[in-house]
Amino acid sequence: MHEQQFVENSPLTLGVEEEFMFCDPETGDLVDAVEDFMAEVDENERDRYSYELLLSEIETNTDIAGSVDEVMDRLIALRQNVAQISETLGVVMGINGTHPFADWRSQKFVENETYQWVANQLHYYARRNITYGLHVHVGVNDPELAIHLNNGLRRWLAPMLALSANSPFFDGVPTGLYSTRTMQFGAFPRTNIPPAFHDFAEYNALINKMIESNSIKKPRQIWWKIRPHVDYGTIEFRVCDVQNSLDRTRFFIALSQALVGQTLKDFRRGKMEPVLQTEYLNDALWKANRFGLDCDIIGPNTGNILSMRDAVDHMVEYASPTAEELGTLGYLETLEDILETGNEAQYQLRLYQELGQDIRAVHQKLLEDVKLDLGVPV
Repeated sequence: MHEQQFVENSPLTLGVEEEFMFCDPETGDLVDAVEDFMAEVDENERDRYSYELLLSEIETNTDIAGSVDEVMDRLIALRQNVAQISETLGVVMGINGTHPFADWRSQKFVENETYQWVANQLHYYARRNITYGLHVHVGVNDPELAIHLNNGLRRWLAPMLALSANSPFFDGVPTGLYSTRTMQFGAFPRTNIPPAFHDFAEYNALINKMIESNSIKKPRQIWWKIRPHVDYGTIEFRVCDVQNSLDRTRFFIALSQALVGQTLKDFRRGKMEPVLQTEYLNDALWKANRFGLDCDIIGPNTGNILSMRDAVDHMVEYASPTAEELGTLGYLETLEDILETGNEAQYQLRLYQELGQDIRAVHQKLLEDVKLDLGVPV
């Protein structure tokens, strides 16, 4: 058995990955521009950009940052660079959890060994994966600790999705869901909420068995909603749709960091929650996807019925002491705006009604919003 090396990281450091689309400025449709984009990226900055499965998508990744402010500065610079290079290529950068009307049949895969493996594994479902997420990495300095933190942090995935859902359209229609991305990517294997593990050895054994059986080629092909990332030494939150709003993006980064910090305190004090009911976790995640903030869920640690809004309030209340210590408590106040105006999927659905139920018009408005936010001429 190969022992996976967990790369220990400085506690509560941050790294953020965001996935974006390349669109035609006139039609709004997807454009296979990633090869041209990568050719324009400064050689010294190449590590900050990576291919995704499809040729119409780019992923940015910040280097390790010590604070929310620091990682946001880097994230904004990366967004601006994507927008500016896109402009020179005659395309526009799109920010949305799914492309709302692109023809999945027209999508082409990146030609490298990793993505060809995914394409060969999943075929039809890989081509339909026109999805874009926000992934937040929070540093952990011990593999055993990472396992215990990951076990406890699973209870916050549903309220995080309820707040971050940003993909109500796909294939040219309203899907009835707030996060179609969750369902589209959920067609892939190993994308669910992970089970609880007793220790790192048990987690490592699972990775090794999957590699041995050719289920995966490398640990990162376990795509759970939250995972210990052995290569980076982090807890990686993967549940959020990518956000148009920089304020909301900052909110989810600060929230993720504070949740890890508070859970770390609980673990050290012997105050971790009892075993969470996985079926309750999955049911709450589905309800977050379908109903957003307006539903009741089963508390995975208590079995009590509570509203999603109460679960959200409890999550932010839980994270707030650590956020205050980190100087990020003010960033969590963005919650008030989300609770008042809804998640970004609800913003899209309001636009859909205001613009005569024209999904293409909604998409064009979102593309213009991106340009305005990043200072690129419309």
